[in-house]
Amino acid sequence: MSLPLSGIRVLDLSRLLPGGFCSLLLADFGAEVLKVEDTGAGDYIRWAPPYYEGADDSAKSAMFLSLNRNKRSIRIDLKSEAGREVLLRLVRDHDVVLESFRPGVLDRLGVGYERMREQNPGIVYCAISGYGQSGPKRDASGHDMNYLGLIGLLGLTGERDGVGGHGVGGHPIQSAGQIADLGGGALMAAFGIMAALRERDGAPVRPGFQSSSSTHPALARPSQSSSSRPALARGEPAERTGSGEGQFVDVSMADGALSWLAMVAGSYFADGVVPHRGEQMLAGSVICYRPYECSDGWVTLGALEPKFWQAWCRGTGHEQLIEKQFERPGSKAHEQVCDIFRSRTRAEWAQFATEHDCCLEPVLDLDEALDSELVREREMVVTLDQPGVEGGVRQLGVPVKLDRTPGEHNRLPGPGLGEHTEEVLRAAGYSDKQVAELLEQGAVAGQSEAAKPSEGGRPPKGDTQRAHGRQDSFLA
Repeated sequence: MSLPLSGIRVLDLSRLLPGGFCSLLLADFGAEVLKVEDTGAGDYIRWAPPYYEGADDSAKSAMFLSLNRNKRSIRIDLKSEAGREVLLRLVRDHDVVLESFRPGVLDRLGVGYERMREQNPGIVYCAISGYGQSGPKRDASGHDMNYLGLIGLLGLTGERDGVGGHGVGGHPIQSAGQIADLGGGALMAAFGIMAALRERDGAPVRPGFQSSSSTHPALARPSQSSSSRPALARGEPAERTGSGEGQFVDVSMADGALSWLAMVAGSYFADGVVPHRGEQMLAGSVICYRPYECSDGWVTLGALEPKFWQAWCRGTGHEQLIEKQFERPGSKAHEQVCDIFRSRTRAEWAQFATEHDCCLEPVLDLDEALDSELVREREMVVTLDQPGVEGGVRQLGVPVKLDRTPGEHNRLPGPGLGEHTEEVLRAAGYSDKQVAELLEQGAVAGQSEAAKPSEGGRPPKGDTQRAHGRQDSFLA
């Protein structure tokens, strides 16, 4: 079965989490993703523990494998003229370039967007950075938590003073997941890439269609009614409206994370009331929508709608609390609710939820969540066939389910560092002699010359990519 992104070719120059997760989404749905790594240690996350015994030394990291299945790897020295020429030759035959350097790094090397566009006007160039390609923070370093703090999301996360915080407004609570890196960076990049490809390649012209494009007047067509325009026969290629041109996709993790506050910001714009930590309805300000401690753990109650709150109150035999639904934490009603939850175990509350429809669920530890019926039935834990690893590598599955053309997690194993260098060069038109010369010059490197990092899984001192001042953290 053909995958929905089959035929889309991606050069992924990024490292670590944001770019890696973005290209993983594309790869799982059929895009041909080629990791372009340096001739030193490559993607730093290759060397992060824990490891799978038996796998290639550069592809044994569980974290690396979790982001890099269904990809291939080539190693190129972009500091060398010959290496830059290799990259540009690859650009000619690819649809997308993805990178996560600080703004301007590839331009200074002579292989930035404008140079790539000269080689391939249709290239979609996506740059993930902390603060975007313009603005006062353009060149600043940063990590996930910095972005969340700067755009207001971290400051709104946690309890208000008197409910569990310390000092005015309590203290901000860090998320266990990387909201800016994934939600603000990786997902926005994947969406931006697909939008740019759609604009480039266009949509089929349907009967009665008239282009409304103002940027490409040559695409405008005389209006033709559906009765006068002949219908396309089954299988007949459709005329398309695309520009044929690529474009620069500027993804700021700060911008992307800020967009998660759409409703919060919208309310502030309307009424001018500044929201504070623990004072929003969906972030802890009402007793009907909070996590609660039970006798042996925690549960979540999400009874925002009156019918759910009433079901919980009646199910527990405390109908007097129905009118207290939107009381604040710290109130007498809140104390009563806390006492009620502490009177039962987590399992008892789970059973209660099967009998009373009130949006109540247990708070699970990760091992419990991964072994739950929900995760199993949704195929969100899968096994990757990784060479050398007996029994394979367990990973998270494909989160988007398409009914006709579902994603495939097990097309290719995680690549060794530079595993496909020679194969890719030959496919790009280099002769065996030219490939040997490039290897001899050090413009490219194969798998056998992998350089391990020097300290605890981090890149060695003087590593090319770190010297460029990347905005990715070690894990984010």
